[in-house]
Amino acid sequence: MIRILIADDDAMVRHAIRTMLEAHSDLHVVGEARDGRDAVALVPRLHPHVVLMDIRMPHLDGLAATRRITATPDGPRVVVLTTFGTSDCIDEALRSGADGFLVKDTPPFELAQSVRDVADGLGVLSPLLSHQVVEIFRRNTSGVGCIDQRPRSEDLADLSDRERALLSLLVQGQSNREIASLLHVSEGTVKSHVTRMLKRFGFDNRVQLAIFASAAGFSAGCGAATGR
Repeated sequence: MIRILIADDDAMVRHAIRTMLEAHSDLHVVGEARDGRDAVALVPRLHPHVVLMDIRMPHLDGLAATRRITATPDGPRVVVLTTFGTSDCIDEALRSGADGFLVKDTPPFELAQSVRDVADGLGVLSPLLSHQVVEIFRRNTSGVGCIDQRPRSEDLADLSDRERALLSLLVQGQSNREIASLLHVSEGTVKSHVTRMLKRFGFDNRVQLAIFASAAGFSAGCGAATGR
């Protein structure tokens, strides 16, 4: 059972998200926070695995709350869930330690799967926001947040054709399930590939990996899976 804390200053939004998530038997909302300050206080009491965090809240905004929560040892993973999908917001969320960034109109099934992915140690990014990742790199050629440099050719030389195809789909914002369908492999195989590449390149989550791949030139139509 994945334990979830929802932080949003709008009670109707909190209720809607709770209803969507608790339609799935493996997801359980353990609490709701009205602002960032409440979220920080509730984490050690409720021990959630995942926090869904709004950005604009009174007393303590979501990004400041994210920084405090992710700074604690063995703390939960945080997904920023907001209506503000600008590249500045994504940049700052990643710098704050968030493991993902989703827009609030994310379809219910996709939201539930994103929570599962984050709980499994992956990062998530709304497909609608994938173009914003490119914008971050256009503004900052040295990378963003925890990515200190652009990929070198030797970093990419030993990638298999399947890994290259996977990175292209990751940059487009495809979910693990969608990637598995497009590459005709199991969802577990996709997760294994992503996990190996995270370790190889030294990243914490798939959002950072997608940014890295975008900087390396991976995008729609960049190769097909020939299955090495």
